[in-house]
Amino acid sequence: MSTKGTVLIVGSSSDTFELKSGRKDPTGYYLNELAIPAQALIDAGYEVLLTTPKGTPPVVEQFSLKADYFGGSEAELQKAIEFVATSPGLQNPPSIRSVIEGGLDGYIAVFVPGGHPPMIDLMQDPDLGEVLRHFHTEAKTTAVLCHGPVALTAAMPKAKEFRQALVEGDAEAAKAAAADWQYNGYRMTVFTNDEEKWAEQNILNGDEVVFYPANALTAAGGEVQNKGLFEPHVMQDRELITGQNPFSDGPFAELLVKTLDRAVAKYRAVAG
Repeated sequence: MSTKGTVLIVGSSSDTFELKSGRKDPTGYYLNELAIPAQALIDAGYEVLLTTPKGTPPVVEQFSLKADYFGGSEAELQKAIEFVATSPGLQNPPSIRSVIEGGLDGYIAVFVPGGHPPMIDLMQDPDLGEVLRHFHTEAKTTAVLCHGPVALTAAMPKAKEFRQALVEGDAEAAKAAAADWQYNGYRMTVFTNDEEKWAEQNILNGDEVVFYPANALTAAGGEVQNKGLFEPHVMQDRELITGQNPFSDGPFAELLVKTLDRAVAKYRAVAG
């Protein structure tokens, strides 16, 4: 059976997260946020390819290795762990630069899962910025989940300056750096301030993150629309699909597959 297309999954090369106090905590992607959408894509007939900035395997967030994120099922948790460890498209990730050099036209969509790492390297990675600009220009599906939407700022010409302004709390500098952002005015959702405050108390031992994702995207020009604390919520605006939090994984995966299926059907109808 031929594949319907390949989805590029972008992971982080960061495994530590510096907090406001200067303390560095271990961090990584959320298992369910990678496994659930990736499994749904494969089940629907798509292939996936994982890539990271440095071409190194992304690290999983240990806090996410809980049945709570899989409907309370230990069996589903173990299934996800095994899936990520054995699925061919998730092994030995190439660097984003090498993917670009190989050509981006062969990918039907790009997907960025969450966890805190997108706030570290991805949101200011120039290679990811090039990938995002390609998908935006070609109007190809761009799907980002939980903290993943912060990675969209990599598409800015001054992504590094934007992040630095956020860290310094300089709203005017952040706004200036975000000029001409490709997703300005897009409706989107992301991990909320209240959810981040919960994470600070329950995961980060009371320390604070250097900025809040929702504030960052608002400063960039995004029309951020969130729901309640850890309430599943997904949105779609043009080519962009966003999910609010880890518990949005199922609806997010379903919307992503439906969107790609429509695009494939349309292409096949035109191609005859």
